[in-house]
Amino acid sequence: MSRFNLLLCCIAIGLPLTAQANDRLSDYDWPQFRGKRAAGVAERSYLPIKWNTETYSNVRWKTAMPGLGHASPIVSGERVFIVTSTSSDPKPSLRVGLYGDIRSVNDDSIHEWLIYCLDRETGSILWKRTVHKGVPMIKRHTKATHANSTPATDGRRVVVFLGSEGLYCYDVRGRLCWKNDLGPLDSGFYMVPAAQWGFASSPIIYRDIVIVQCDVQKNSFLAAFDLGTGRELWRTPRQDVPTWSTPTIHEGPDRTELIVNGYKHSGGYDPLTGRELWRIVGGGDIPVPTPIVADGLIYLASAHGMKAPLCAVRVGASGEITPPAEGTSTDSVAWYKNRDGTYMQTPLVYWDNLYACKDNGVLSCYAARTGELLYRERLGSGQTGFTASPVAADGKIFITSELGEIHVVRAGPRFELLATNSMGDVCMATPAISGQFLIVRTKSNVYGIEDSFGPRDRRVVATHRKSQSLRSCESSGSVRLFHWLLAPMGCNSYH
Repeated sequence: MSRFNLLLCCIAIGLPLTAQANDRLSDYDWPQFRGKRAAGVAERSYLPIKWNTETYSNVRWKTAMPGLGHASPIVSGERVFIVTSTSSDPKPSLRVGLYGDIRSVNDDSIHEWLIYCLDRETGSILWKRTVHKGVPMIKRHTKATHANSTPATDGRRVVVFLGSEGLYCYDVRGRLCWKNDLGPLDSGFYMVPAAQWGFASSPIIYRDIVIVQCDVQKNSFLAAFDLGTGRELWRTPRQDVPTWSTPTIHEGPDRTELIVNGYKHSGGYDPLTGRELWRIVGGGDIPVPTPIVADGLIYLASAHGMKAPLCAVRVGASGEITPPAEGTSTDSVAWYKNRDGTYMQTPLVYWDNLYACKDNGVLSCYAARTGELLYRERLGSGQTGFTASPVAADGKIFITSELGEIHVVRAGPRFELLATNSMGDVCMATPAISGQFLIVRTKSNVYGIEDSFGPRDRRVVATHRKSQSLRSCESSGSVRLFHWLLAPMGCNSYH
């Protein structure tokens, strides 16, 4: 039998797929907050520059979503998952904009926490489940909701974190697999403990482990749970004030790091044991942005209080790291800026540049490797708040304001605003990208936005689906066979 015929037979019968959780995800999946590795980037997507939610130009579907929720959409295959919370109050308040009010919302009515599963192509509701029902244990901030944490998926299961209301795991068909009560998780202003602001850190999945960061008023900790059973695997105490940041996993050639943001302690841990690897002190005292990793550098941002650092720590650091003076570097820190950190938004690294947008819409672009400022421009009027984090695809950066204006900026070292699109509603959640879709959640709806040129995108999707099983063999034991089969045909890649 020729190698070509053998290859066809292998494809026909289907070679064993990898058993690793992350390898079950395709290029078009967006499995957690900000997608794979929290990078916020989808390279194999084709997205429109302009759309209109009133005329439905470049809008494929729109699905109403009840309640208040800042949890971002995630995507697994043809399914979109959304978490929301509804109040018995018929008019629950949500105050957006630029302000400094630290008060909590007094709503002691019964709430219902829901997870929705939508069809990615049509937006139709495939199923919904009530995750929890009751009076919230902790109050929320006037700009927050009781469903801030974005779910996470490995392609077979979906993990939902409701803070004080518990950690839950469903399969993708909506069956509850397990739930854990982690007790009260009070995130609020550490200087005024009575100001409760609600929980927001999202769960992540590494291999078959669920990892959560619980920096709260008392007894902060990191913890890992078995994805299949919910059994706690390890718990590491943290001496830090409340944070709202989601951790990040970086798999390097020498080790894998679980990276967290914090005020007293940003740093790295071993994700299998919870053992601390390194730490750096001196962040802003209300840490929200998620750490991101690109080209051997870990980017940390935070703001509030006396400091607002933005820095690049080298992968593989160890021990206690002292932040260097601005404009200098060390063996552990490639560059450091004292006042350029973002407050709410996670920065974005795309095409060798780092993009960081502040609450007032001031967008800064840096050379990611050196920290050199390339430009600084304002999006919007300066009177509008920005909370959602930027995402990128197809050479474009999508930056969303709280009033639902999505600014499309061309990627590159020079500023070019391509378009500003109004969603016509408050928008606090970070969009997801999946294939030809930009999936946007507003306060009241979820939208599937796609280029009306469609046929090009659908051909890409069709090609992707046909070759998905071949690509997934890269991490399995069959990879060597595919190398042998493909090599004579001049194939250097499965993609």
